[in-house]
Amino acid sequence: MSKDPRHYDVIISPIITEKATMASEYNKVVFRVAKTATKPQIKEAVEKLFDVKVTGVNTLVRKGKVKRFKGRLGQQGDVKKAVVTLAEGHSIDVTSGL
Repeated sequence: MSKDPRHYDVIISPIITEKATMASEYNKVVFRVAKTATKPQIKEAVEKLFDVKVTGVNTLVRKGKVKRFKGRLGQQGDVKKAVVTLAEGHSIDVTSGL
């Protein structure tokens, strides 16, 4: 399978949190993705990059929070996440990186 460089623009990084680790027990992997990425693009990118079969993609946009940086107010940017459900028997080791 050829790895198209555009797939690396769709998938930015895996998200490793307690919630994402619990979801991995149900064959789900969470990725930070480009804001413009669509579900078919995310599915294709994950299948090509990791050589797995994807059964579903759910996306969400976490709106940027207002935080204080060294006493000043700052606005974090919006983050789009994708929860990718893998077919039975397939897995991705997110600790190894892209």
